[in-house]
Amino acid sequence: MSAIQDAYNQVGADFNDVLRRFTSETLVVRFSEKFLEDPSFEQLGEALQDGNADAAFLASHTLKGIAQNMGFTSLYEPSNALTEELRAKPADLTRAKELFGPVEVEYGKTAEALRAAL
Repeated sequence: MSAIQDAYNQVGADFNDVLRRFTSETLVVRFSEKFLEDPSFEQLGEALQDGNADAAFLASHTLKGIAQNMGFTSLYEPSNALTEELRAKPADLTRAKELFGPVEVEYGKTAEALRAAL
């Protein structure tokens, strides 16, 4: 088993599904590196801290999409819940901050597993 496949297994992601879509392990690795470089998670945290619901929505929506494309279901699901909370007008920022907790946990697990593999 390769290191990137092991990372996917650690976070409960379906490596074979992602491999079918990306067509090569090299591309999975390349996009995993880009995932770690993407600023969406940090932007989301900053926007929530600043009380900027619109910026938080954009960052959450981006993070959700990346997680879905990369097959990180355990990150996608809480990101999706947060995105939907922020989609409401007006957004309930108190609830959004509560929903950020699971996103933060899953992002941390995913990033840690990828960093160890790459």
